[in-house]
Amino acid sequence: MSNTVQRAKEIFEQEIGELNKVAANIDEHFSAVVDTLYACKGKVVVMGIGKTGLIGRKIASSLASTGTPALFVNAVEAVHGDLGMVSCDDVALLVSNSGATNEILAVIDPLHRMGCRLIAMTGDLQSPLALRCDLVLSVHVDREACPLGLAPTTSTTATLLMGDALMVCLMEKRHFRAENFAVYHPGGALGRKLLGRVENHMTTSVPRVFTDTPFRDLVCEMTSHHLGMTMVYGHNADDSDYGKCVGIITDGDLRRAIQKYDDLHITAADIMTLGYKHLCKDALLSEALAIMDKYNITTLAVTDTPDTEQIIGIISIHHIIDFA
Repeated sequence: MSNTVQRAKEIFEQEIGELNKVAANIDEHFSAVVDTLYACKGKVVVMGIGKTGLIGRKIASSLASTGTPALFVNAVEAVHGDLGMVSCDDVALLVSNSGATNEILAVIDPLHRMGCRLIAMTGDLQSPLALRCDLVLSVHVDREACPLGLAPTTSTTATLLMGDALMVCLMEKRHFRAENFAVYHPGGALGRKLLGRVENHMTTSVPRVFTDTPFRDLVCEMTSHHLGMTMVYGHNADDSDYGKCVGIITDGDLRRAIQKYDDLHITAADIMTLGYKHLCKDALLSEALAIMDKYNITTLAVTDTPDTEQIIGIISIHHIIDFA
């Protein structure tokens, strides 16, 4: 192994070690910050300068795209007019590793006069910034990865990770889901994907068996369609055509059947799940994903209209993922 490769690994190990220390020091102050941002009636205004400002811009962008209204304001520009973007309903998140940056300290009094709550994200809990804010998040690291201890490295990584932790916790608190993400990202690949219609991405080759279909035959039907499931139908009066769909069999049902029955001379009726989840062909892929997420399933039956029970297709999680 070359010296350069070894050095790179050491840098990774050093930063990960410092990040673990930051994580170990997270306490109820973090919960208070999340609750404050969640209750904010305005927006989260993230402020910083330099390298830390770049991290702050990313934090604001991540919050805004996941359900928490947010924007980034450069602290230098803030004191030259951009404080006009801030209102009394906003919460200011002030990011500074030293907590002593003059440009950051200069916005504190104006923000207080405006009635904003202030949150500091800093590496020094005794800094002027920390002592003058309502809440403080510590991103303290003992040393930077930079051998001179000058270039922001580990400290900016810790700040970025703390911002990610805030974002994820707020997402979960807001029950922010994929369909919400699609609304905020209509131009991205995922946005285009989730705003597509089910009928354009489903398969019309629906695996079907009868209630009295033998185990071996239903396994063959499922295998041939590569969907990990089959719909189960009753017989029509003439006993020759599909009647009403009465249930579904998935790969999980097959595994449970193998564990339960010593003799697999059983039929679809013995192992099927009564009923099934479905949606209309006009539904958005985001709606399909929401149902799958809610019920922890990977396929849905598709009907022609919301009121009909006639299945015209199957939409699978793989149809959504593979669509680009």
